[in-house]
Amino acid sequence: MTGAAGALAADLGGARAGRLEHAYGPQVTLLDDAFCNSALARLSQPETPHAEVVAALRAVYQRLGIEALGTELPRACQAVPTRMAAADPATGTWSGEVLDPETPVVVLDIMRGGIVPSQTLFELLTLAMPLGQLRLDHLEMARVADDEGRVAGVDLRAAKVGGSTEGAVLVIPDPMGATGSTVREAVDWIRATHGRPRLVLALHLIATPEAVRTAVDLGPEVRLWAARLDRGLSTPEALAERPGTLWAEERGLNESGYIVPGAGGLGEVLNNSWC
Repeated sequence: MTGAAGALAADLGGARAGRLEHAYGPQVTLLDDAFCNSALARLSQPETPHAEVVAALRAVYQRLGIEALGTELPRACQAVPTRMAAADPATGTWSGEVLDPETPVVVLDIMRGGIVPSQTLFELLTLAMPLGQLRLDHLEMARVADDEGRVAGVDLRAAKVGGSTEGAVLVIPDPMGATGSTVREAVDWIRATHGRPRLVLALHLIATPEAVRTAVDLGPEVRLWAARLDRGLSTPEALAERPGTLWAEERGLNESGYIVPGAGGLGEVLNNSWC
């Protein structure tokens, strides 16, 4: 796709097979995938056993990670001898485009909902990148609620960061992109204390229009990817339009700051801890 048609697709967020067409802009990619939708539906049901919840989460993050990392990470051309090179060196070498092995990538685990997703993406990256370019860091963060039980922000309690993030790609797998405040707090803190990443990838299972707005406002180097968009409290007019067309009328959060329809306290479910 080239010229005016390509520019229009970029402005609308792209219209590709397996992706949801929207008007949130080029920083946002939303999957429209029947497998992911099915797995997320199963994950969200109250009767689904814990082991199946974890398995579904891993499966969707693998799908989301392959798509996002393969699209967003820098690339390089490589010539790689295969097992056939011993028989025929001239034709037994594969040449093509791969993820640039010189790119430093930091996966940021935001405990506690991000523990399983971050480990899943880190393991995925070890299959495609040199281990020396990869790191898994950790932040302990928790939602802060007001006297009425509404989510009022996040509290950064502790950190274990293994080095600089200056010029690196920072990957933040936060399953529930609700207000976006968790990603915003993490990105602001990392920029202030460990250097500015060249690219930030916020990867959500489910994201709201509110979280999308927060991510976009963090700067052009921030990209949001989500397996599903939830905007169930939007006006009927907004729901009748392509997502992002009437962004000001879109809502995915109830008065307490929880996603509708969402998955209902996924961090608590994953950790079997309700406090």
